[in-house]
Order: sequence, then C-alpha cells, then structure tokens
Amino acid sequence: MRCWIFAMLVCALTWPGLAADWLHWRGPEQNGAARDTGLPSEWSASGLNLLWKQPYGGRSTPVICQGRVYIINGAEPGNVREQERVMCFDADMGKLLWEYRFNIFHTDIVTNRVGWANLAADAETGYVYAHGIQGLLLCLSPDGKVVWSRSLTEEFGRISGYGGRVTTPIVDEDRVIVHFLNASWGDQGRGGHRFVALDKRTGKILWWSEPGGQPLDTLYSVPVVAVINGERLVICGGADGALHALQSRTGKPVWSFPFSKRGVNPSPVVAGSRVFITHGDENLDTNEMGGVYCVDAAHVYNHTPKLLWRRLGILAGLASPALHQNRLYVADNSAKLHCLDAITGETLWEHKYGTMARGSPVWADGKIYVMEVAGKLHILQPTDRACKTIHSFSNPLGPHGEVIENNGTPAVWKGRLYFTTGEALYCLATKESREGKVPPMPSEPPPSPTDEPAWLQIVPADVVLEPGGQVKFTAKVYTAKGQFLREVQPEEWTLPVPQAPSTTPEGKPAPQPPPLRGTIQNGVFQADPKIPAQQGYVQARLGKLTARARVRVAPRIPLSQTFDSLPEGAVPAGWINASGKFVIAADPTNPQNKVLKKLAHNPNPLLARAIAFITTPHVSDYTIEADLMATERRRNLPDMGVINSRYSLTLDGNKQRLLLRTWEARRPEDAPPDAVPGRINAKLDFPWKANVWYRFKLRVSVVDGKGVLQGKVWPRDEPEPKDWTITAEDPIPNIQGAAGLYAYATGITATSPGAEAYFDNVRIYPNR
Repeated sequence: MRCWIFAMLVCALTWPGLAADWLHWRGPEQNGAARDTGLPSEWSASGLNLLWKQPYGGRSTPVICQGRVYIINGAEPGNVREQERVMCFDADMGKLLWEYRFNIFHTDIVTNRVGWANLAADAETGYVYAHGIQGLLLCLSPDGKVVWSRSLTEEFGRISGYGGRVTTPIVDEDRVIVHFLNASWGDQGRGGHRFVALDKRTGKILWWSEPGGQPLDTLYSVPVVAVINGERLVICGGADGALHALQSRTGKPVWSFPFSKRGVNPSPVVAGSRVFITHGDENLDTNEMGGVYCVDAAHVYNHTPKLLWRRLGILAGLASPALHQNRLYVADNSAKLHCLDAITGETLWEHKYGTMARGSPVWADGKIYVMEVAGKLHILQPTDRACKTIHSFSNPLGPHGEVIENNGTPAVWKGRLYFTTGEALYCLATKESREGKVPPMPSEPPPSPTDEPAWLQIVPADVVLEPGGQVKFTAKVYTAKGQFLREVQPEEWTLPVPQAPSTTPEGKPAPQPPPLRGTIQNGVFQADPKIPAQQGYVQARLGKLTARARVRVAPRIPLSQTFDSLPEGAVPAGWINASGKFVIAADPTNPQNKVLKKLAHNPNPLLARAIAFITTPHVSDYTIEADLMATERRRNLPDMGVINSRYSLTLDGNKQRLLLRTWEARRPEDAPPDAVPGRINAKLDFPWKANVWYRFKLRVSVVDGKGVLQGKVWPRDEPEPKDWTITAEDPIPNIQGAAGLYAYATGITATSPGAEAYFDNVRIYPNR
C-alpha cells in the first residue's frame, strides 16, 4: 500500500499545472463534471483501486482544497456527547489532521440528518466554511482554528425544518454567500427566503437580498456563479418554487423564473447563457409532477428569462443534474438516470441504476459515478444512445444488519474519487490517475470610465451594537451590471422612519416604530447610550441613489424588562424573531398591566412555536428570570419557558411536566417510547394551571468544564423555594448563547385561536 501511495505522489508532483481543487460541491465548474482522467472503473474494499479509507462517514460531499479533504458529519451519535464536526484529512495519505466539534441546539433536525449541508472552501485563503444544522456559520482556517462565526438562528432568526434541509454556502471572490428562511425584525420580521453575503475573511455582512415571493417550503438548492451577458450572477432555486438570479457583488435581483408549486431543492447548472434546473413537484401550469427546464438567461424580458425547452414528468426533486458536452444527466427520485440533449431537451437514453436517489451524478473520465441511498456506489458507462452499469459496490452492513445509506455525492481531485458513505470516507485511484485542466470562468468586460453609478451599497449592511456603540459605514457604487466602481462619500446620511406594517397579526392598527435614536455624521453612527435596545436603519443618498443598512442595538446584561411603556400591538425593539409571533397586550388577569403575549391564531408550526431571542449569542454565565402565564383552550395548555445559553426550561402544558433540555429534537435510537427527546433531557412531573402566573428561573454556569443547569418554577404569588426544582449536568456545555423566551401555542383551529402564553418581568443578570 505504501509503494502504491508513493507512486501516486510521484505522478502528482511531476504532472504539470495545478490541480483543480473541488471547492464547490459540484466541482470546479459547478456542473458535476471533472476533466481528470484515469479514474477507476471498479474497486473493492479489500484494496483494488482503494488508495485509502478512514472510518468516518457523512451524508454530504467532500471538498478538497490545497491538498486537504474536508467533510462534515456527526460525532459520537447516540451519546450524550453527540455533536456536529468538521474533519480534515491529508488528501494524499488519508491521515486525519484535525477535527473541530461544535454543539447542536435550536433545531428540529434529528441525529441521522446531522452534517446535511456541504462544506465550501476558498482557494485564496484556504479557509473552509460550514453551515451547521443549529445555524452556526463557521469559517475555519486550514489548521482548524475558528476565524469567525455567526449564529444565524440567534442573530437572524434562521428557520430549520425537521427534514434537515440546511443550505450550503458558496465562496465567490471576497464573499461567502448563503441563503435560508428567516424572520428577525423590521423589514425581515416577516418570514422570507433571503440571501446574505458576508466578507469571507471577517464575517461582516455585505448585502441582503430577497428575490422571491412567499416561501412554500424549506429547501437546499446550492447557488452557482456564472457570468452571462457580462454580468456576474448568483443563480439558485428558491423557496417560492422559482429559479432566481441576483448580482453577486450587490445582491440586486436580476431575473426570476417560476416553475414549481413547492420549494426547489436541486442546484442549477449553467452552460453559456443556458441555465438548467429540475424539480419533483407539481408544475405551475399542469398537475403533472416533476420536470426539467432550460432557460436562456441572455434573453430576459420583464425580469423573466426565455424558456428554451422543458421536459415534464421527470421527478427529479432530490439530486442535482450534471452537465458535460451538451449532455444533461438527471437522476430522478427513483434512481433512474436520464440523459437529455442539452440543446433540444430530447431524451437520448434512460438507465435504471437503483431504487432511490439523493446523491447527484458526477461525470469524469467518460464514466458516471452516482450513489444510491440503499448503500451502493454505481459506476456507469454512458454512450451517445445508451448507458450500462459497469460496476456496483455495496456497503458492508451495519452491526445490526442494517443498510448503511449513501446520501452524498463524490468529489474528484487529481484523477481520484473521494466520497463518504454513512460510515466511512474513501479515496479511490489508479496508477493512471491524472488531474485535468479547468478553463477559467468567462470574464466580464472591465467597466468603462464613463459608466455612471447605478447601485449604491453601504457596508456593513447589517450590524449589532450595544447601547452607546458606534459603527463606521463605507459607501460603494457599482455599474448597472454590478461591477465595482469606487468608494464614495454620500451627499446625505439620515436615520429614516421605518415603514409601519398596516396591521398587527391580529388585524389591529399597528403602532409606528420610531427611527434609530443616536447620531449619524460622515457615515459614523453612534447609538444613544440611554436607549437599552432599539432597531432601525441608516440611509445614505448619492444623487438619486439610496441605500440602507440595518442596525440592531441589543440589550446588554444586566437587564430588567417590563412592557408597560410599549404600545399595544408592538414588539420589544432589538429582539429577534418576535415580529408576527409575539405582541404587547393587556394582561388578562390585570388589564391595567401590559405584558408580552405569544400569538395563537395560526396553526403553522413556524408561527405557533417560536423563540424570541433577547440578547446577542455572545453572553455567558448568567441567569434569566421571567413571569409566565397561560390560558386554556379546548382542554389545551401551551408549552412555555425561558432560554439560557441554548438550554430551555419549559412547562409542557398538556403533559403537565417540567423539562430542562438542549437539542430538543434528538432522540437516541434505543430510547424507550416514553423518553423525552433531547441531548440533555431532564424531566419532572409538574402539575400546573391556566390563568396562574408562575415565576421561572434558569441559571447556567460552567464548573470544572461541565455545564451546571439549575431551574426553578413556582407560583409567582408564593415565596421563592430554597431548592432548585430541576437540575442537570452537561459534559460538553454550551458556553454561551442568547437569552430568550419560548412558547408553543396549542389547540389552534381554523376558526378560533389556541392556548396563549404571556410573559412579564424579565430579568437577566450575571451569575457572579
């Protein structure tokens, strides 16, 4: 084996040119095709064409950058120490170089969906970017150190669904771009599908964009970058069932093509100006399911590209297509591969290779490599009019005779094939393995000195401050095609009055939110130190061009929050994910008092169940207290509680129990039927009543490397009990995390509201 690896290294070192690193999950050309040669036509786990193997699996695609292979997966599943992790291996020898583990929280995604999103890598810096199921967006250095991180859930109200649909980031120039469904505050208070670009070195937000309409579904389509008509575009499927294109440097929407009645999961591929996309749901103009679409992005009318052709009835809603030399390879949901002429859409051949497909096909060296969910890797031999399977490998069964699934897609580097099964990472190669040369992406013509500015951008586009904090904004102008011209000094900086919604979610007149309170001069905003929390916008004007940045002033601890000074129908300023789900209202037990009410008029789980995040995610070692009260509807009580450092202390209304948990969706396979889900899952029978105010108290601290979790709940009118009501210990504690309030409204019907939860007298203070 060592001689074999040495021979491969010699070949790699003597072959001219640089390897085409696999930085995007669909390869250097983002189309699922590789130009490498000498890839294996067969292999075996006993050694045939097996360069190396490591016993670490995954469900996504490896990325390869600067001689290193990176994967994301779950660590210690079924154990209380279960986490998500990024792993790094030497691409030549397979040696594990490092791993970075991080906790899971605030998600409905279960154990077997951990590590759903693919990684992305940057050739310039060597940085690797991961989007975890809990909403952490991590930038890791080549040696496994955290360069920067953002908590998308706690900072921006990112939404994750049970199915594990977590979106993959991409890197373009100096930007990391990721999209997701979220609801936070202000113009993002309503749930929407949004794209965000961050500085790849610092995590600073460069722009937000919301090109589509109302989301129909969660999704995991991965963007691709293309230059079409001299315009650098990011093209991606949308949660509204459309294909969207936006300028990569500005986020400006360019065109949209609606075609599906559900969210789009496959990634597009591009050839010249032709863009291809597939789906597996109902089409807009026919009840026939599924389809393959080809649009011409060089001919856009009324913000819609020209439809060149479509093929209906191909249910391809899970895997993404591959494209090579005008052949479009589409794996449908039932693992049949369709080869279409990319010019005409004509079917050239079909080949049934399995029973269920999630992994996408990869074309390389005249072969197609594709994974089947039922634990198989297939090597196919396509021709112009036919295809045959030339080799299939089945994973060894698991310890209980179970099938080890394949959900990922292979990567190609230096003529080698890298892929993960549910339990292992493999590298396959032959003595003839050689890298291919990848042509550069089409370039844009340089902007003309006479080009007029058409787009104004201010950076950072979204910022969080403390009371009295300040930030310096920079203004930039771009051409109509999104090319950077220069930095500018705007003619005017203002703090505009935010637009008020027409009504509250209950249909009542909505109060007018105030503008930011502070000063803005020469692009420097300083928040009023006397205002503990606020939100609003900074606006710049240059001629007829305007641009806005979002500014949140988050409360610092210690904090005492009552709601009497706020108008009914409002939400507390500076809080995340409160709009549309919570509202200031009169106390049902004392109408002279104002409280925060969890709305219970919409049965959609994304609205009926919510956490309102109060602080930033960077606070630690604190206690949160609050008064909570519930109403009863049709013998239903809500769930309600408080959040501290990504742990929840909740009263489970209909089951009459008290829970102290984190990663509440996790349920080990061997758990008894009556077990409470959660990585930490303490429970206690706790009878409680409607229309009675209870005081909640949750303290989280770290002692000798372990998390000490202590909770109390008691009727507010009674003295605080001396002992803690419920406690737990966490061997891998959440060191920090935003404070918040939680409620799940139950008993909602189409004609009447459900059980409501009310909050008052919130206190957050350091433990010391």
